Amino acid sequence: MDLNAVRTYVAVADAGQFQQAAADLAITQQAVSKRIASLEKELGVRLFTRTPRGARPTVDGQAFLPHARALLQAEERAAASVRPGRRALRIDVIGRRLAPADLLRDFHRAHPGTELDVVTLFDADAAFAAVLSGTIDASFRAVTLPERQLPEGIATARVHDEPVQLLTGPGHAFATARSVTPAELAGHRIWMPGLVAGTEWAAYYEDLAAAFGLTIEATGPDFGTEPLLDTIADSPALATLVGEQTRFAWPADQGLRRIPFVDPTPVYPHSLIWHRDNPHPALTALRGHLAQRHHPNPLDWKPSWAN
Repeated sequence: MDLNAVRTYVAVADAGQFQQAAADLAITQQAVSKRIASLEKELGVRLFTRTPRGARPTVDGQAFLPHARALLQAEERAAASVRPGRRALRIDVIGRRLAPADLLRDFHRAHPGTELDVVTLFDADAAFAAVLSGTIDASFRAVTLPERQLPEGIATARVHDEPVQLLTGPGHAFATARSVTPAELAGHRIWMPGLVAGTEWAAYYEDLAAAFGLTIEATGPDFGTEPLLDTIADSPALATLVGEQTRFAWPADQGLRRIPFVDPTPVYPHSLIWHRDNPHPALTALRGHLAQRHHPNPLDWKPSWAN
């Protein structure tokens, strides 16, 4: 159905005159008549009765009017859903229990009027593709590529350095330690079955292992967070690495321990990526919010590629 014809029909019904509707729509009266005739032909009914005072909807026209208004409202909602500045800001946070989700929640608390559409993509390649296509406005990712190798139009900025922690069960050698150095972990088994070769997080932990002589095992199937925590809780030998802001909910009887790293503290470098031509005003607000809160510590350890 031609929505311009529907819009013209509503304009005539509201104005009561073809001439006034033409003036309201900034088109000729002849164009109004043609649009109404075309709509009547499509519907197979007469929509207006001509009177000395103008045009009055027929019985069929009166029945069609609320549906015509609904069609125009649906059109407006559809356009608003993708119109920069009016649609929700679409952001990829990798995972809803991870630090980027906290960053976005903090932004929303500071800007409660901003509509957000939160998505979770798999890896940086998927995020770059989605930003380039306009499917999302921005993504939180660790960016392993140097700036000169980024896709054309992509901009990035490091916005958050998240400390990495050791997670152990109650029987582990470090379970009672207040802190641990990365070097002290050499020779201990670190199990991370969620590492996927080729991803940005796998690249981070490969560099961390190489820097401090760590052994990080990614063997075995990844059955998810809960089975991993069960295994760590029951093992005196296995530990894993987690972000400080990663949210877990585990039974109290598991006795899991989070142990900070010191001398140095390894941090996971979260960056925001976006398209330079993206005009969404909320994206500008998000970038400013994150920049104000990012205070990197030069003593922390991070990979050489962290920008």
